[in-house]
Amino acid sequence: MSVPTDHLRVSPIQQACAVPLRANAEGLEVCLITSMGRRRWIFPKGVVDPGETHAITALKEAREEAGIEGTLLEPAVGSYGDFKWNARLAVTVFAMSVDRVYDTWLESGLRRRRWALLEEARSLLTDPALREMLGLAVKRFRGD
Repeated sequence: MSVPTDHLRVSPIQQACAVPLRANAEGLEVCLITSMGRRRWIFPKGVVDPGETHAITALKEAREEAGIEGTLLEPAVGSYGDFKWNARLAVTVFAMSVDRVYDTWLESGLRRRRWALLEEARSLLTDPALREMLGLAVKRFRGD
């Protein structure tokens, strides 16, 4: 007799992500940071702690990981699934309008930060889900 395993399934870990954007004379810029492991270009994101909302987490991660502050353009633009730490992740993504950039920040010794024009940012992102989220965030930022 086989035993159903549905009761063994674990809910995905909730994460929140900010896609940081700002406009300048050259066009739309995107703030990217390096991941801790493979050092690839990503957006700030992190685990939603108990008592925090996805929006609060997205703002906190942007400040800690990228040294930026701004306003989230709510509601979230989308979500995607990921797998890390031998667990499923559910990542909620927000567009963020950046209005403050710090020279040093909590993780400035651990990560690189890079501002890239939109087309360059698309080419630097290797994860298709992140490229899709960038497109959705840009539409929200532009008011489309």
